[in-house]
Amino acid sequence: MRYVLCIKQPIYGAQGGYLAYQVAQALVEQGHQISQIFFFQQGVTIGNEFVYPANDEFHLQAAWQDFSRQYHVPLHLCIAAAQRRGVVDTQTAPKASQTNLATHFVLAGLGEFNQALLEADRVLTL
Repeated sequence: MRYVLCIKQPIYGAQGGYLAYQVAQALVEQGHQISQIFFFQQGVTIGNEFVYPANDEFHLQAAWQDFSRQYHVPLHLCIAAAQRRGVVDTQTAPKASQTNLATHFVLAGLGEFNQALLEADRVLTL
């Protein structure tokens, strides 16, 4: 099956973000394909490069980056939600030197998200 995951849980402060990661891992381990992971609402906080967890905490951002590299799954952040929460790249930052979009994350619009939905067999929102 081909999945799209929609994640609206913040990077920290709730279990939902980690649960979404566990679901993604389980899906690919069972042989399913994930065509896109779309972070929206508070979920865009995962793409903030300046998030630094404590040494004894699970580094969720790094885990998603590794997941993206290993399985070639794009990590898209809703551009509108990201800008509202201060997550910007060189095209959306007030100054090109003031960016904080973490590597392997991409700012994307609803058009890209909708295209992925049309091609998916299942959509999970977490």
